[in-house]
Amino acid sequence: MTPAADDPRTRAALTGYQAAALRWLAGGVIAVVLGVLLASAAVAISRDTGRPLPLAGLLVVSLVLVGGVAAVAGAGALLRFHRWLRALRRVPWQTGVLRIAGPAVLAFEPEGYDELDPTADPVRLRLASTAVWRTRAVQQLHDAVVRAAPVGSREWVLTADGVPTVYGARAVRRH
Repeated sequence: MTPAADDPRTRAALTGYQAAALRWLAGGVIAVVLGVLLASAAVAISRDTGRPLPLAGLLVVSLVLVGGVAAVAGAGALLRFHRWLRALRRVPWQTGVLRIAGPAVLAFEPEGYDELDPTADPVRLRLASTAVWRTRAVQQLHDAVVRAAPVGSREWVLTADGVPTVYGARAVRRH
């Protein structure tokens, strides 16, 4: 049993995910810093000229709010990356076919899965990402052979050859 994290393709996919997380985090921090700097400059200019700068307040608030949200999203993705990496060091990849049932509804059929066997169930998943581009990228994997691994009690990570990142999904409870 070779842990999934030891696979060079996994390392490359995780590196892609980490790079995206760092871009969101850094971009958010930069936006907040620019908002603070703009606020300081606007106050100084307003004090010197006696007139307020038009739209400066709106721009400051926008930069700080959007930057804060982006930084939180990046930090969350970075924490998720570390959690996934830790889990992938303990479990192997399972190869199987990915079936897409809806925009974010997936079914992973592990190797050896027999759809005619009434006792066999695929792993039913819901894509964790709400980003439209990530959802569309996963939809392109319909009927493709993918690698998937459980990284928590109800959380899975999946990737495929030629895919530069990993995708997170949550196991769907049966009702």
